[in-house]
Amino acid sequence: MHADEVAIDGGTVRRLVAAQLPKWADLPVRRLPPTGTDNQLFRLGDDLLVRMPRVPGPAETVAFEHDWLPRLAPHLPLPTPAPVALGEPGEGYPFAWTVVPWIEGDNPTEETFDPEEWASGLGAFVRSCREVPGMDGPVTTEGRGGPLPALDGWVRKWTARADTSEVSRDAVLAVWADALDAPAYDGEPRWFHGDLHEGNLLVRDGRLVAVIDWGCAGRGDPAIELNAMWGYVPVVAAETYRDAVGLDDAAYRRARGYALAPAISGWTYYRETAPEISRGALQTVRRLIASLD
Repeated sequence: MHADEVAIDGGTVRRLVAAQLPKWADLPVRRLPPTGTDNQLFRLGDDLLVRMPRVPGPAETVAFEHDWLPRLAPHLPLPTPAPVALGEPGEGYPFAWTVVPWIEGDNPTEETFDPEEWASGLGAFVRSCREVPGMDGPVTTEGRGGPLPALDGWVRKWTARADTSEVSRDAVLAVWADALDAPAYDGEPRWFHGDLHEGNLLVRDGRLVAVIDWGCAGRGDPAIELNAMWGYVPVVAAETYRDAVGLDDAAYRRARGYALAPAISGWTYYRETAPEISRGALQTVRRLIASLD
C-alpha cells in the first residue's frame, strides 16, 4: 500500500513480546487481516492487541497515544483503547509499537447498524470529546484540526494530479475556496479524534461501543470532526450527525476543507494499491462538491 511500508510477521511479534514483555510471552499471537492504511494488528491472547506501525508517519504517533490516551480515557463516555505497554524497535523492526486492550465489536455498516443511531451516537461522543479538559495537550499547527491555510499547498498539489474525467478541478477548488473563506476558529483548542470512519468505530448489540485508533488525535479546531458527514456517516443520516455534533455554519464550511484534504489525495494515492479506499475518497470529493449547490 505504501512504497516505504515495513512487512511484519507473527514471528517477529512473538520475539518482540518475549524479549520486551515477558509476562505475555506464552500468549498466542495471531495476525489479523490488514485493515486501514497505517498499522498491522496482531491479537495477543484473548484480551490484548498489538499495533505495529507499517510506515514512518504513523510511527511518530505511538508516543502520543501512549502518553495521552490514558489521560483522555477517564473523560470519555466509551471505552478507549489506551496502551497498556509500549514496545521498542527490535528484531529488525524499526519502530516503537503498542499493546492495547482488545475491545469486542464489529465495524458498522448501513446493513447491520441503524444509520440514525450511528449518527446520533457518534455525534454525542464527539461532543463529549470536545468537552475534555485541555490538560496542556499538544495543539495541532498543521494537518487535521490545524489552521486550514496550512493545508493549501497539499490540496492544490493533489487537485492538480486529479483525474479530470471524474471530477472538475475547478469544482474541487471551489469547495476549498469556500472553506478558506469561512471565519477562522478563534476559540480554545478542543480535543478531537480526527479520523472518524467506520473502520475506527466498533458496534455491538445495536450500539456504538468504542472509538479506536487515535493516531490523528490532538487539540485544535473542533470542525475537524464534522468531516465525517461527507465520508463515512451514511448520507441519510448526515444531517442528524451535524445536529448531534452541534457546531455553527462557519465550522460546517471549514469542515468541508478538512474533509477535502485527505479525500483529494487519497483518491489518487490509493488508486492502484487500495482501490476500495480510492473509490471511497472519490465519493467524498463528489459529496463535497454537491454540498455547495
